[in-house]
Amino acid sequence: MPENPRPQAAHTHAAIDTERKIVYVSAVAIRNERGLVLTVRKTGASGYMMPGGKPDPGETPLGAAVREVTEELGFAPDPARMVHLGTFQAPALNENGYTVRAETYEYLPHPSEYEVLAALTPQAEIAELRWVDPAQNRDATQAPLNIECIFPVLSAHPR
Repeated sequence: MPENPRPQAAHTHAAIDTERKIVYVSAVAIRNERGLVLTVRKTGASGYMMPGGKPDPGETPLGAAVREVTEELGFAPDPARMVHLGTFQAPALNENGYTVRAETYEYLPHPSEYEVLAALTPQAEIAELRWVDPAQNRDATQAPLNIECIFPVLSAHPR
């Protein structure tokens, strides 16, 4: 896969609006066969968020979601199995004073993928993986986007 050139300074990246203090991302909720949701902690961060990240210039939100999950987890999700949950926003976990606006998807794994998901290991900038119950995990280690937006939607529609 060819490398995508990355801007050197965060303020030049189209996914970060420094004027309005908004970070645009794609986030992906992945549930295992027990309904637990995968959250990730990036290197140097204290909290957990959904896998995903900022889109590259010209990249669609779905394209960014698939690329980021592949980079962060070493697992290439099938875009046809992604369901758009909505666009959510909350205080950013890692960018102090910013709001994160997330195009959020749920990946619906094929039953044959549950074994692969159980064996995932951190890749790229991910330091740690944690499977959590979205109906119960509301502690301070979770990103505001998870607690305020994504977990309530997932809890309302258990799989």
